[in-house]
Amino acid sequence: MFKNLKKFEVNRLEILGLKGNYDKKLMPKLSNKDIKKLYEAMILTRIFDRKALNLQRQGRLGTYASMDGQEASIIGSAYALKKEDWLFPCFRENGALILRGQPMNELFMYWGGDERGMNIPKNVNNFPISIPVGTQILHAVGVAMAAKIKKHKICSLVYFGDGATSEGDFHEGLNMAGVYKAPVVFICQNNQWAISVPREKQTASETLAQKAIAYGFNGIQVDGNDILAVYKATKDALDNARKGKGPTLIECHTYRINDHTTSDDAKKYRDVKEVEEWKKKDPIVKLWNFMKKKKLWTRKYETKLIAKLTKNVEDAVKKAESMPKPKVDDMFKFVYKNMTERQKKELSEING
Repeated sequence: MFKNLKKFEVNRLEILGLKGNYDKKLMPKLSNKDIKKLYEAMILTRIFDRKALNLQRQGRLGTYASMDGQEASIIGSAYALKKEDWLFPCFRENGALILRGQPMNELFMYWGGDERGMNIPKNVNNFPISIPVGTQILHAVGVAMAAKIKKHKICSLVYFGDGATSEGDFHEGLNMAGVYKAPVVFICQNNQWAISVPREKQTASETLAQKAIAYGFNGIQVDGNDILAVYKATKDALDNARKGKGPTLIECHTYRINDHTTSDDAKKYRDVKEVEEWKKKDPIVKLWNFMKKKKLWTRKYETKLIAKLTKNVEDAVKKAESMPKPKVDDMFKFVYKNMTERQKKELSEING
């Protein structure tokens, strides 16, 4: 009875090897300047990440979710976007936001508990960080559907972890995107662990990418530590979306090196040997080896780069911590476009 069904399959894309070797046939169109930009963005992401972790341990930031080990998935995908496209992050995409024009000092403010850090600059099409798991998926699909209705040639791209694929929002969002062929790209950062739950205890599916099949569009798994593969898969998906071919689900098969957040202790549920094995697949080292083979890297370049980016991060911290405290009035003035009568009354009571 199933003989006439379409053949279902999910491909896996890998381009870059551990030692800098690569598949020339699959190599995306990237200039040497592009390669350096990707490398520099990954380095900045890691420097920002380590500074944020240190600040949290010093009590200068709140709970923080590390990006260590996932830089290729974050930067490779964001780099494929056009300026006019929309990006919807969850809580592990600071690098993508920075790449897209979000000031680092504002991100440090946000993680320090200051909501002014999510005051997105004008003409920067980033949505605020989403802490609830999966809710941003629906927002991304809504924007993509609106763009299609208005005949705007833009796309939306949304990030989420493997844990979000167990949420109803994920399935509702993919279903709507499939039905309406919305120009949206779904980036699942499968880092193997939804807090303490391993990926194999979340779903019996062989891959997460194959979940797209049920909703009528393509899914692909990529080596999430291979920035060239991530970029190519995302660029192809965005190009197809702009042509009206509908959405794509990209599963970036990667790994979360650090704890889920700074309030977690992964040693209680995760084998240290597993972590050490994944460290050998460091996405930055993979691109570094590739750049050395291509003679795009020198020690002088690296030294200057690290010094420059470290200073930029330190300057951002100083700027964030030198900001005047927010006004109490802001709690009322920035909830709605116009304050309700009740808000006006409450504000007047506070101000005496």
